[in-house]
Amino acid sequence: MCGHCGCGDTAGTTLLNLETGKEIAMDRGAHSHDHGHDAHDHHDHEHEHVHADGTRHSHAPHVHAAPAAEVVSLEARILAKNDALAVKNRAWFRGREILALNLMSAPGAGKTTLLERTIRDLSKRLTLSVIEGDQATANDGERIRAAGAAAVQVNTGSGCHLEADMVARGLQELRPGVGSVVMIENVGNLVCPALFDLGERAKVVILSVTEGDDKPLKYPHVFKAADLMILNKIDLLPHVDFDVARAIDRASQVNPDIAVLQLSARTGAGLDTWYDWLDHQIAAVREDAFA
Repeated sequence: MCGHCGCGDTAGTTLLNLETGKEIAMDRGAHSHDHGHDAHDHHDHEHEHVHADGTRHSHAPHVHAAPAAEVVSLEARILAKNDALAVKNRAWFRGREILALNLMSAPGAGKTTLLERTIRDLSKRLTLSVIEGDQATANDGERIRAAGAAAVQVNTGSGCHLEADMVARGLQELRPGVGSVVMIENVGNLVCPALFDLGERAKVVILSVTEGDDKPLKYPHVFKAADLMILNKIDLLPHVDFDVARAIDRASQVNPDIAVLQLSARTGAGLDTWYDWLDHQIAAVREDAFA
């Protein structure tokens, strides 16, 4: 069990190329191969003790928990390995003038709907592709394809976030072109995705008004890590108890530099501000390539 996020040791991660149907099993051994304790193997078997009067008593296996220092060391190795791969991803994106964004949110905040709308609205002037992360199913990946973008689906099993190596494998399948945009839709979760660098240029956290304006303080790490917060589903504001000013203030308390956009991916309200932000990021990527 990974002490960082609780991902299961046997979590099976698969990558599905939705264009070709090719499915790849990915080894998530970084979470599972550092827990062996050979010196204690004799404790893993039930044993029987015979008393002087001839009675027998069976003892259940005795399990030793990993020391706290060992868990911390494992977490450090996991993050170090991930960060090294993220550096390679970032260099790969930069060398091809590709804008890569890491979209994070709780389940149901509207990440996929926002991507669908963005793909359809900008398809004539931008080439977008998507690495779609979920624990199971290819439902969202198929929605992205139907909207008109190339996509690969990464299913993390019991894992709760994407990692840099998953993105690298996804890129091998997608083969995004020079000057294009790669959207990485992370697994729905407001905790662990903030901790793992994927090599993206910017992190975008999406908060829907149906979730409550206290989320930036309850889940501070993801808002602290984000460059942009999108308040989505503003068309529902008349029907929910959500204070926009309070949500923005709380996000600013956690991250004074966070930018904020308000929009509705369903109705299209405010989407121009999102598209303007994307254009600015694309221009910055092109400038950086020659810096």
